[in-house]
Amino acid sequence: MRAGLYIGLMSGTSIDGIDAVLAAPRGNRLQVKAAFHRPFSPRLRGRLLALQAPGPDELRRAAIAANQLTRAYAAAVRSLLSRARVAPGGIAAIGCHGQTVRHQPGAGYTLQLVNGALLAELTGIDVVCDFRGRDIAAGGEGAPLVPAFHSAAFRARRRSRAVVNIGGMANLTSLTAHGPVTGFDCGPGNCLLDAWIGARRHRQYDRGGAWAARGRVLPRLLEKLLADPYFRRRPPKSTGRETFNLAWLQRRLTRNLRGEDVQATLLELTARTIAGAVQNYCADAREVLVCGGGARNRVLVARIAALLSGRRVALTDKAGIAAQHVEALAFAWLARECLRRKPGNLPSVTGARGPRVLGAIYPA
Repeated sequence: MRAGLYIGLMSGTSIDGIDAVLAAPRGNRLQVKAAFHRPFSPRLRGRLLALQAPGPDELRRAAIAANQLTRAYAAAVRSLLSRARVAPGGIAAIGCHGQTVRHQPGAGYTLQLVNGALLAELTGIDVVCDFRGRDIAAGGEGAPLVPAFHSAAFRARRRSRAVVNIGGMANLTSLTAHGPVTGFDCGPGNCLLDAWIGARRHRQYDRGGAWAARGRVLPRLLEKLLADPYFRRRPPKSTGRETFNLAWLQRRLTRNLRGEDVQATLLELTARTIAGAVQNYCADAREVLVCGGGARNRVLVARIAALLSGRRVALTDKAGIAAQHVEALAFAWLARECLRRKPGNLPSVTGARGPRVLGAIYPA
């Protein structure tokens, strides 16, 4: 390894842009030294959204989108390094999650778009990507992968915690004071909220939950949404846009529903499935740490806190890592674990046959 600094790149299922962090090791943890967010151009975002569902000429479109996305990743890296005044030679590796366009662990595959060779070529830095594939090869779900990092960053010696990451999907990590780390995808996080406000108001997201706050929860619709079999499955489990998407929602809608009422109901769905997961699988956790893009939805976080009355609900900022940096930092950490040939998965989370070193390395 050439140096001690790492870069983490994350573009999640919300498909809003790239989060980049520059991280320095501090024991088994990493500390954010600089951060940068690069929004997706409308053209790139449109291409990535179109690839979320089957369509014509997919192989060609996916390859073109992967290269365009990789150039955006490289631009984010250059901006991050410029902001931090660090040369590429000072970076040991880039950990890049890539953009998920298919996640089908039951069929034995997952697909995250990124051209690792091109990213190494454009940046002059070693690249680690394809983190999920090895876990799936070992019989696991390939997701969520962040619980291993949550354990390294947030586990406390004398008290149990839960960590909730709200991206396009929401996932939960249970950090008990004693015993194995567990976790799984709870269900939709921002994806349905974003899809509905996009369809009805042509906005990418509901800022702060303001539109949802104007509506009222529709009990019959909420009952239909909660009836999806995914919510009854026991962990290990993971999900994605293949299951929860605008078409899934529209099949459950009736006519003459106010847009803001549907939005309020979707927010309640996200809050209830997260709170229910905490109550059922983290019963002894008195503290719940929230991160991801959904942490900026004040109405959503307040509703989760109300449903988890008696527990302290706070953003991960209170534990030393800004909520918007956690996932990108996780992939910087996973890159470091890969270079050190240390396992990055948790079989207690993914269901894999055992610990595995995660990631494919593209040397600069």
